[in-house]
Amino acid sequence: MAYRPRPKRRTYVSKTDSDKKRPLGISTFEDKIVEQATKRVLEPLWEPLFRDCSYGYRPERNVHQCIDRLGRTIQQRPVNQVVEADIRGFFDHVNHEWLMKFVEQRVGDPRVLRLLRRMLKSGIMEDGLLQATEEGTPQGSILSPLLANIYLHYVLDLWFDKKVEPACEGQAYLFRYADDFVVCFQYKQEAEQFQAALKERLENFDLEMAEEKTRTLAFGRYARTNAQQRGEKPGQFEFLGYTFYCGKTRNGHFKVKRKTSRKKMQHAVAQYSEWIKRNRHRYRTAELIARARSRVVGHLNSYAITDNSDRCQEFLHLATCKLRKWLNRRSQRRSYNWDTFNEVLRSCGWPEFAVYHEMSPMRPLSNVHVRSRMWESRSSGSVRGTGTN
Repeated sequence: MAYRPRPKRRTYVSKTDSDKKRPLGISTFEDKIVEQATKRVLEPLWEPLFRDCSYGYRPERNVHQCIDRLGRTIQQRPVNQVVEADIRGFFDHVNHEWLMKFVEQRVGDPRVLRLLRRMLKSGIMEDGLLQATEEGTPQGSILSPLLANIYLHYVLDLWFDKKVEPACEGQAYLFRYADDFVVCFQYKQEAEQFQAALKERLENFDLEMAEEKTRTLAFGRYARTNAQQRGEKPGQFEFLGYTFYCGKTRNGHFKVKRKTSRKKMQHAVAQYSEWIKRNRHRYRTAELIARARSRVVGHLNSYAITDNSDRCQEFLHLATCKLRKWLNRRSQRRSYNWDTFNEVLRSCGWPEFAVYHEMSPMRPLSNVHVRSRMWESRSSGSVRGTGTN
């Protein structure tokens, strides 16, 4: 009863799609323990209620399952329209009163409710100044993803399941990962009606739709043909760091394909290059290459999917070139030519592209085989022959 969370420490990280910074709230060590304990209490209460359309920050669910099911739905269902929507600053504008009403649907213990309210009102510490938090749940908190799912479960998921989908003459599907979501429709008119109703729905719960990032576009097996008849290119949309576009099989049939979005690729390369530039004198050669390899492996674990070989090969090439560039700039003497550098990469098990997540939308879901091996197990060789100094 006497426990009071301390203010969150404000810090900022760069965003992929803009020059703005994403605000984070970092909890103290003691608060993290309490947040984790609270999550363990609340999550089993809500997990059975969450809809199948929700994939973000849930047990045994991940990004690849979401994009796989989305691609399979567009491929195998009569989908002709896609609504790409965005909520402006969702985590910063969650209404505390609405959130507490939603939590009270499953939690009746006033002590837990009091603790949760104190967490929401703990404040933000930035530049030595304490700011009160009247709305929002800070990104970076252990509890924030669960609270976001609870909020959008009532605001979006249940509304779509109970109101929107039954009112549609055609088929409609929602796919949501935290506050990012897309909706697929069979008919254009119903997609446009949903986009108009979505704005009003969000405003009722003190949320704002980002108009510049929300649109309805034609996407599906007939989108390419119709666009070519108008002398245009078929539309494409971005979701969870991937660009979805209308492709073809070897036989010329329609196929949903995905590739790393250009913004995500540029951001990843820029971060990788900045990291090497900043740390090239901090580590010995062997450790620097090993750490660079870990970063490349992490990128491939996320984006090495079916039909994305070109973008992954591009990232591998750029990562290799930038590593050699900054190794050679540690002194006036050139350390490596390409022959010696390639030999070093082979000795340390530098990763090569292979499809890690097989998610062809042409095959039934029950027959999809996802490789269980990790990239790290492909080559366990140590970094040697690097001429450490």
